[in-house]
Amino acid sequence: MKMASLFFSQLWAILWKDIRYELRSRQTWIGMGMFALLVLVIFNFTFDLHVSNVVAIAPGALWVAFIFASLLGLGRTVAAEREQGLLDRLLLTPVDRKAIYLAKLLGNLLFIGVVEIIALPVFAILFNLPIWEGPTLLALVPIVLLGALGIASVGTLFSVLAASTQARELLLPILVFPLVVPVVISAVRATTLLLVPGVNEPPWLSLLIAFDVIFLSVSTLLFQYVVEE
Repeated sequence: MKMASLFFSQLWAILWKDIRYELRSRQTWIGMGMFALLVLVIFNFTFDLHVSNVVAIAPGALWVAFIFASLLGLGRTVAAEREQGLLDRLLLTPVDRKAIYLAKLLGNLLFIGVVEIIALPVFAILFNLPIWEGPTLLALVPIVLLGALGIASVGTLFSVLAASTQARELLLPILVFPLVVPVVISAVRATTLLLVPGVNEPPWLSLLIAFDVIFLSVSTLLFQYVVEE
């Protein structure tokens, strides 16, 4: 019981530190939000959207915006801590490495969630999709959350690894993109099925949950080895 209490107190302390730092700087989530909105606007004006093809294009545009904005935030957050020596000082303390990883993961999920809250209304307006209807919104929320969890679980692990290199801006996408392809495909297909009900396809939401469980478990176990490099 005491060990669990200590673990969660460490997790909360690190998470609250990251939240306060980001609220003061306001660099990461503002940059992520602007980037996501820019991607959605570009997609909207690049393709000749009609009622017949908007559903085929819109989910892909949404998740492209989410994943690129997420990687932008993941890379900048950990890189700033590396440059200022904050992460090195944190590693010198007797803190459980799993608590560090989960705190970083929750912080990244929070920042990604803010971006998603900003981007979804713009997405609905630009692509003229009725996602705010009660049943549609209730079904969309778990898809968005699970997709963000899959991206953040892998991105948090490799952002720490890439932050110690000089080419971190280039290395992070190279490491993360191939691994999160199953998550992105599942999220895009689940979103598409939500907008076009009645289509007989595999249970993409179940696959998304399975990928999240695998990525989260493996990343939690590997983090203590990666962060020491």
